[in-house]
Amino acid sequence: MAATDVMLTPRDAARMIGVSYPTIKQWILSGKLKTVQTPGGHHRVAQSTLKPFIAKDKNKGASESRERYRKVSGRNQLVGKVLSVRVDGLLAEVVLAVGDSNVTAIITASAVKELQLKKGDSAAALIKSTDVMIERLA
Repeated sequence: MAATDVMLTPRDAARMIGVSYPTIKQWILSGKLKTVQTPGGHHRVAQSTLKPFIAKDKNKGASESRERYRKVSGRNQLVGKVLSVRVDGLLAEVVLAVGDSNVTAIITASAVKELQLKKGDSAAALIKSTDVMIERLA
C-alpha cells in the first residue's frame, strides 16, 4: 500500500467495484480483501487493493462486466431474463425474471421498440425510488 493511497470505507469500496455492501463485508471477513482497522475498529480499504478486482471485471464480456453498471447512476440494478412484453398503445409492460422473483416495469412502447425487447432477452431493471427502467443487455 502506497503512503498516499486513498483509504475508502467498505461501502465506498463496494460502490467503486460494483458489488453490494454485504458482499464486500463478506470478502473482508473471509480475508479475500485486506483492510486496515481504525482505532475504533472500523475497516478501511486501500484503493490500490481494488485494482485486481477492477482488472478481473474488465476481462468479462460487456453483459457480465460490472463496469457497465458503474456508468449508470442508479445502484439498484437487477439483471434477469425477459418473461413477457405486452404493448398496449403508448405503453408497454415488461416482466423480468430476477432470481426467484419477477420485476414488472411499465415503459413506453417506443422504448420497447428502440431496445428491440422480446421474450428471452437478457435485461436489467434499473430501480430508482418507485420508478423501474429496463436496459437491454446484449
